[in-house]
Amino acid sequence: MYNSKSKKATEFIDDAEIRRTLAFAEENKDNLEMVRDILKRAEDCKGLNYRDAMLLLECEDPEIHQEIFDLAGRIKEKFYGNRIVMFAPLYLSNYCVNGCVYCPYHGQNKHITRKKLTQEEIVKEVVALQDMGHKRLALEAGEDPKNNPIEYILECIDTIYNIKHKNGAIRRVNVNIAATTVENYKKLKDAGIGTYILFQETYNKKSYEALHPSGPKSDYAYHTEAMDRAMEAGIDDVGCGVLFGLEMYKYDFVGILMHAQHLEDTFGCGPHTISVPRVRPADDIDPDTFDNGVPDDVFKRIIAVLRIAVPYTGIIMSTRESKEMRAAALHLGVSQISGGSRTSVGGYVEEEAEDENSAQFDVSDTRTLGQVVDWLIDEGHVPSFCTACYREGRTGDRFMSLVKSGQIANICQPNALMTLKEYLEDYAEEGTKKKGEALINKRLEMIPNEKVKEVVREHLNDIHEGRRDFRL
Repeated sequence: MYNSKSKKATEFIDDAEIRRTLAFAEENKDNLEMVRDILKRAEDCKGLNYRDAMLLLECEDPEIHQEIFDLAGRIKEKFYGNRIVMFAPLYLSNYCVNGCVYCPYHGQNKHITRKKLTQEEIVKEVVALQDMGHKRLALEAGEDPKNNPIEYILECIDTIYNIKHKNGAIRRVNVNIAATTVENYKKLKDAGIGTYILFQETYNKKSYEALHPSGPKSDYAYHTEAMDRAMEAGIDDVGCGVLFGLEMYKYDFVGILMHAQHLEDTFGCGPHTISVPRVRPADDIDPDTFDNGVPDDVFKRIIAVLRIAVPYTGIIMSTRESKEMRAAALHLGVSQISGGSRTSVGGYVEEEAEDENSAQFDVSDTRTLGQVVDWLIDEGHVPSFCTACYREGRTGDRFMSLVKSGQIANICQPNALMTLKEYLEDYAEEGTKKKGEALINKRLEMIPNEKVKEVVREHLNDIHEGRRDFRL
């Protein structure tokens, strides 16, 4: 029986309710009056329930598709403006005891190169990331109690936060590690992590169990209930995601919205982010074997309807996707992207040899961070390296209340401009710097509050004079 406030995975992600929702959407997809009524209600930016969202996604009318895209763009602009938050993944270890059939880290893969970074190697990796200009990292590690215990993750976090190199500093460490205990989540909270990220992969229990035949991750309930334990431990910001292409996308689309509703109803705060990865080729993995691929046109609609359904949530797209797809997605709802990413262990210091492979998946967008920043500026976006809300305690429901009221833009736009100024001063090539300065000056004049505008103007000058780390 579906119960969004239940603590049991099979009740807040209810298979029968998902199937009823899919049947409802299929039955009514040609009812354009009903669809347009949903779009009209969505204009108030309060979001949609999973049933209404699924009907929008199922509708096949091209005019409706364009209306969905247009509305998603307006909602993105209202909540996030033209800011795009930048981050990079840092792979600590690919040792893993799980048997996930879609991931090259699976324990049965005998020809992937297994690696685990030492603290000295982490320093080198982070310095390389700082030299690019990154301020925000997402830590990645396989699940292996012997090689990657929680103590190792905590030591890595401490090491990263204490690396200061020239003007570089990592100001926010997000963590993507396996589901764990409330006690361990408390340790991560005490270590000062930003967002705890965990992808569900698929919400279909039967498919999930087939895709995870062995290892701790095979426990569907324990994995699906992980966000509850994290939030009970005091981690305010959690990030959800599914791996589109493992299961039929419609099922997982409803599932992730159910999960968001569960967190909102249970903890008063939905997911801080939702990630939208698609299955990619990797060592020992052929994505075509899953036979659930999501075409580009459908994928764009998924992103747009997610933005409409959960307007307060950051949507993340990694370098799994091409430059062309990422360009389109930025106008449909994506608000965070990675740049200059390496998905191999130790890949920022030294590129892997052709006969060596420790990567989790093949990267599609291979541009450097500098090239991505230059491209974003050309597109009229403000690349943001801001971590102010996390460091000022604006997390969880405090962050969400600012987002839902629309007030977050008054904080984020000024902070984005100041962090972009830091990047331009310390890392950008001359052409990018010139274009970036023009963009900053243009957006500075668009700040409506004159007092805030003057403070930002002063701090921009301070940054030019060599001082760093200003935030509102």
